[in-house]
Amino acid sequence: MKFNYGKIFLLGFGFFGVSVIWSVYNAFVPLFLANKFGLAPAVVGFFMTLDNIAALFIQPPVGAWSDRLRTPLGRRMPFILIGAPLGALVFGLIPLAAILPLFVACTVTLLLSMALWRTPVVALMPDITPSQYRSQANGIINFMGGVGAIIAFLVGGTLYKSNPAFPFWMGSALVLVAVLLLFIFIKEPQEYEVTEHRPALLESLREVLMDKDKSALRLFLAIFFWFVGYNAIEAFFTLYAVNHLGLSEGDGAGLLGHLSLFFVLFALVSGFIGARLGRRLTISLGVTLLGALILTIFLLPASTLAAPLAKLPVLGTVRVISLFLMGAGIAWALININSLPMVVDMVENARIGTYTGLYYLFSTLAAIAGPNINGWVIQLNNENYNTVMMVAPLFMALALLMMLGVQRGEAKAAQAS
Repeated sequence: MKFNYGKIFLLGFGFFGVSVIWSVYNAFVPLFLANKFGLAPAVVGFFMTLDNIAALFIQPPVGAWSDRLRTPLGRRMPFILIGAPLGALVFGLIPLAAILPLFVACTVTLLLSMALWRTPVVALMPDITPSQYRSQANGIINFMGGVGAIIAFLVGGTLYKSNPAFPFWMGSALVLVAVLLLFIFIKEPQEYEVTEHRPALLESLREVLMDKDKSALRLFLAIFFWFVGYNAIEAFFTLYAVNHLGLSEGDGAGLLGHLSLFFVLFALVSGFIGARLGRRLTISLGVTLLGALILTIFLLPASTLAAPLAKLPVLGTVRVISLFLMGAGIAWALININSLPMVVDMVENARIGTYTGLYYLFSTLAAIAGPNINGWVIQLNNENYNTVMMVAPLFMALALLMMLGVQRGEAKAAQAS
């Protein structure tokens, strides 16, 4: 198995398609729910967690199923060829739904179809990539996903002003193009690594819990902790900007965009750093840096954080807090780019899909838990939104503590072909 940068960029179109769909969905579906159907904010908030709930129950077993599947098209491609076109179809119908039951039917079908193909398309990366290049490959794939998000926000926002349906149709078209590119150019290995015992997802989870090494358990717990901290901030950042910094909702969203942009810019670099320094050290540095930056934001006065420094193209108004958020984007890249390669290199290639599913199990649990934990913390502190920046570093410290005990997951030595 040889490493090919061009093939990885083509594979990145799969993650590009996933990112476009979810970015458009998260940006505009709440507007439909609130303005078109008149739903209360609490109902809108619950509705927007349904994707994580669907992912929690579907993505991990699908990953394990794809490990066991054998077809002429491969073991991952059938899920992609079924889930992606179905998702693209119903995604294009969402803005056309005139009544709430039809709208819910379209969105639920989207959630199910997207959950069906996300784990297999991500598992394709380690399938076609030698162990020692998986951090770099994951950097490329996340870079493509970030480009998809930027297109969804910038182009989709412009299209929405012309017609609310246009961003959705753009997303559907881009997903179909992405899947077509995958089908034409990405060929799965014809021979799979065989293991005498290939445990299903729950058995693999039990195996992780009972393993004397505890490296896999510590890594999965670290993943849970850092995603709780990150997702909690992401969910409440606009409210934090409005209520603590005194900025407008648009300015708050723009600040979060500074973090996202620097994550995209540093995605490729983070893969190479992980390959050079080692994944555990790179992730630990990222966790430490992210925790320190967020803690500094908590300690600095709101007036200092909100002070404008410059107005730049693309970035808009750059404030003092922007510098910390840009650093947070870099730190998040160091963490996120190297974590999935570390997970899949915990096991033999025959079980990559299963462990990819476990990765999504823990990260999805965190995506559900994080906003709820921080919501209660804010409420119990008289709606002091600055407490978000106090809680997140605690979870980063727990993640770092877990990482210190991880002994496996580094790139495996190249095998002679």
